[in-house]
Amino acid sequence: MPSENLEMNGDLPLRGPRRGPQRPLNMNHYANKKSAAESMLDVALLMANASQLKAVLEQGQDFSFYVPLVTLISISLILQIMVGIMLIFIVKWDLNDQSKHYQLDIMENVSTAFVFTIVVVNVFITAFGVQRPSNPTPLIPPS
Repeated sequence: MPSENLEMNGDLPLRGPRRGPQRPLNMNHYANKKSAAESMLDVALLMANASQLKAVLEQGQDFSFYVPLVTLISISLILQIMVGIMLIFIVKWDLNDQSKHYQLDIMENVSTAFVFTIVVVNVFITAFGVQRPSNPTPLIPPS
């Protein structure tokens, strides 16, 4: 069966031992599941960053890294929202439509670049730290 004649929606049988009948691989279904998983991870990170932003704002401007942390968390939140919107469009478009392949490729590349940027920004957020110790306990008890 020549591969040039196959559509991306699944004329290839799955390989390997499986329970139940073998059925063709549906690339749209696979891509949608992959994007949904990415969206769930994006939501989890979005919630974590919102919580960090709340903690920084509660500490107030006397916190030494207040402005850098608010800026970095805001950048991360904005990029996460943009990636989420792009993932919605990526999921909605049909992979079999040849006219959409170029746009999908660009959106996938841009979303990957944004995700990398989000990771780097969140590394700096973690490095600056959101919580400061309140009343640190001494290592040596007073005598």
